[in-house]
Amino acid sequence: MLYSKAEWKITRIDEDQVQRIAEQTGLSHIAARFLVQRGMTTKETIDAFLHMNDEALLDPYRLKDMDKTVTRIKKAIDHGERILIFGDYDADGVTSTSLLYLTLREMGAEAGFYVPNRFTEGYGPNENAFRQAADENVSLIVTVDTGIAAVHEAKVAKELGVDLIITDHHEPPPELPDAFAVINPKQPTCSYENKHLAGVGVAFKVAHALLGRVPEEFYDLVAIGTIADLVTLQGENRYLAMKGIQSLTRSQRPGLKALLERAGSTQQEINEEQVGFLIGPRLNAAGRLDSADPAVELLITEDLIEADELAQMIDDLNKERQKIVKDITKEAEAMVEEAGIPPVIVVGREGWNPGVIGIVASRLAEKFYRPTIVLSYDSEKGQAKGSARSIEGFDMFASLSQCREWLPHFGGHTMAAGLTMDLSHVDMLREKLSDMAVSTLTEKEWQKSLDIDLPISLNEVSLQAISDLQQMSPFGMGNPAPVFLIENVHLHTIKKIGANEDHLKLTVADNEREHQLDCIGFRMGSVHDHISPLSKVSAAGKLAVNEWNGQSKPQFIIDDIKVTNWQLFDFRGDKRIWQNKVLMALEECTVIVFRSYPDDLPELPVSWEVIQMNKVSEQEAKEKVAIAKHLLLMDLPDSVTKFEHVMFHAHALENVYVAFLHDKDHFFETIPTREHFKWLYALLLKRKTFDLQRKGKELAKYKGWTEEAVHFMCQVFFELEFVKINKGVVELTDQPVKKDLAESPTYQKRIEENKIEKELYYSSLSSLKEVMDMARKGNQLTSV
Repeated sequence: MLYSKAEWKITRIDEDQVQRIAEQTGLSHIAARFLVQRGMTTKETIDAFLHMNDEALLDPYRLKDMDKTVTRIKKAIDHGERILIFGDYDADGVTSTSLLYLTLREMGAEAGFYVPNRFTEGYGPNENAFRQAADENVSLIVTVDTGIAAVHEAKVAKELGVDLIITDHHEPPPELPDAFAVINPKQPTCSYENKHLAGVGVAFKVAHALLGRVPEEFYDLVAIGTIADLVTLQGENRYLAMKGIQSLTRSQRPGLKALLERAGSTQQEINEEQVGFLIGPRLNAAGRLDSADPAVELLITEDLIEADELAQMIDDLNKERQKIVKDITKEAEAMVEEAGIPPVIVVGREGWNPGVIGIVASRLAEKFYRPTIVLSYDSEKGQAKGSARSIEGFDMFASLSQCREWLPHFGGHTMAAGLTMDLSHVDMLREKLSDMAVSTLTEKEWQKSLDIDLPISLNEVSLQAISDLQQMSPFGMGNPAPVFLIENVHLHTIKKIGANEDHLKLTVADNEREHQLDCIGFRMGSVHDHISPLSKVSAAGKLAVNEWNGQSKPQFIIDDIKVTNWQLFDFRGDKRIWQNKVLMALEECTVIVFRSYPDDLPELPVSWEVIQMNKVSEQEAKEKVAIAKHLLLMDLPDSVTKFEHVMFHAHALENVYVAFLHDKDHFFETIPTREHFKWLYALLLKRKTFDLQRKGKELAKYKGWTEEAVHFMCQVFFELEFVKINKGVVELTDQPVKKDLAESPTYQKRIEENKIEKELYYSSLSSLKEVMDMARKGNQLTSV
């Protein structure tokens, strides 16, 4: 067996509905199954989903305080007031800043932007920045993607005579800032239906209201921030992302074009994955390591040379960020493993870059499947700055809210948060969060799960089906890319690929071997050694199109894989068996020694159980074999019955490893036929006696037999009481009783050993598996 990394939660749906929708829409069964799984079963809901238009855009004036905001900004423009856009340093923040800045400049405003430095100022509005703005005659500050918790800073703005407009999308705290206007769909009494706008989505709605039209020129920016910030892609958000991706494929914004070139992509290839994995991380990189200003400048510049220089700078920062993340992650994982995995992971160290600890927290949460907080310590200030990531079932924001006495600054949502705290409170926070997790999470919630949307058959997979699925995009939070399941398919080929053999490549086939599908598991190369080539596998993953040398074919991208039946691994004749790292790394293994323990056997792991069948009782062997998950059959059995008993009683069996070590091959030694026995007996009748020691070799040479065969036949005659043997001289018995050769124990043993070697050692792996399956069912091998 091979266990999956996560518990699979498989959705089974009404196939009659699937058939009906496929006929109504002309879509493939896979696409129709997707619609049914997502609850779209009527023509109206399907059309609304597949054919969205600008009716999906809600009235921006339904956002609380939008009218006040528009009136105040237009007044500032009319009177030539200086306006400052106060942004944030992540991808959502820099796209928000760029969008509103370009909007105000288009309206003729005297506007500038300010993005705080993560390292010297921290997250959100700060008093010093507001005072500096007032000194520079700024009379209106508009925040984007930040500010909902800026209670103190709002008071400072009032004292300075500066009007503050907050536009944000984060969870509001109990006390809202006393600002001129607050636009946040999540704030109390706001009637805006879409509560899940990203920060850039809120900025887009402000631009919409200010311009009096849909600002289509900013669809690209709103899509980047929306996708990068992982907000739900349903309804209005899905439409914004969809229009933005379409815009990105033809956008002439110099900065984005240059950034895509540096990332090794093109505008024509752009989709939500490219936005999420190429553009978003690079825009984030600037603010993670230094100032985010270059990211904003990249998005607003019209100068091609400047765009190329900024793209190069940001790409270099991203490469540096990747290395820093790798190093810190390695340190943090070691700390967790050394201390033992707690209910909630809280780790920190002096000098860890606070700009990347959020990524590290994500990786730890993914690896250990625990709510995780990673902290960067500043011993001089006595503070820790941290990022939190959670798992399903544990509301990080709500949990941190119960620890407010230790958290002077924090914010976020259910699955992620940022915080600042005193170093002296770290242990208390860890203890309290762990207690909360233990008391709130159920046993199943501690285990990682994978929601599988669509079980499919290989004959359903086609380029057309994948094309139909693309109509369901863009995929993301709230509209995740469908996870498909292919169940119990045959392995046609399996191998490791990549320079370091760290990827898994396999081709699977259905039972009739008529339909095949190429599959690839990135960073799953190590799984190769845990799958027997005979196994049927089940895999969960995504469908994609693989384009190579001008040809296109479907491909399955594996997220998780498992084998539900016991597996057989072949080490017969492998002299390097004890060097096999996979075998020797087994924490538990039951070793079956049928005959005698080999003298030259290397030392086995101490946790392994060795059963010497000729030294234990049948009952003891049965009890130990019954609970064995991993069986290593060390040597060839000396009887078929012993082998059958082991296989039959291995009730908990997951994997069998066969070595079948033996010193002598009987399979390649000729078993004398009845004609051979007849000829030798006739010779003895003629001679009456035969000196086996002196004449055995000569006789063997004369007949083309082996000397061992001559001795073997004489021994059989002796056991059947056809002859007497005294000091190597064979003498016929007077009037022997007629007996069959099979009545000789030596003859029986030779036949059985020959059969054992044939069935167990020299058989193909598939034949051996069939023999073992028969034995497990209680069926005996063919009679001797």
